[in-house]
Amino acid sequence: MSSLNKGLGRIEVDLQWDPNPAGTAPHDLDLIAATYATETPDGDPAYLVYFDSRSPDGTITLNRDSRDGRGLGVDERMVLELDRLANRYRRVVVGVAIQQGGGRVTFADIARPDVRIRERRDQLAAVSFDSVGEATAARVAEFVRDDSGVWRFRDGVRGFDADPATFARIMGS
Repeated sequence: MSSLNKGLGRIEVDLQWDPNPAGTAPHDLDLIAATYATETPDGDPAYLVYFDSRSPDGTITLNRDSRDGRGLGVDERMVLELDRLANRYRRVVVGVAIQQGGGRVTFADIARPDVRIRERRDQLAAVSFDSVGEATAARVAEFVRDDSGVWRFRDGVRGFDADPATFARIMGS
């Protein structure tokens, strides 16, 4: 069944953070998207998009991959074309993971991490990591297709204490 309500279409998720002071190891944050099939919206992801990759059908892309926060504004940008995503997908979850190569780093250790989620000129959310300061990864957005086929945005941040690989498996839980 189709709906007269278009719901969400093209979404941009922008991640930025300030670089570390000179002489210190850089922090590397990464956007990750997990897409879930209609049959298993709470199970394992059908596929992931991360580290300068894209979805198999090109509807979710990661356009930038900063490794140090020196992106001059937006460090990473992910584009989700929900209006083009096949009907076999019902849920998309977007998260941010901190690379843990040089020891445990949490959001409290990152200088001014910020995520902006928007559709066209409309800002859907500005994500603060204050409530998940001790986490090493966080789910920052969830998009769910309703029974009429319309995509809806669910706001809210949920922290995880997990490395990027583990977080990618559990971020939709």
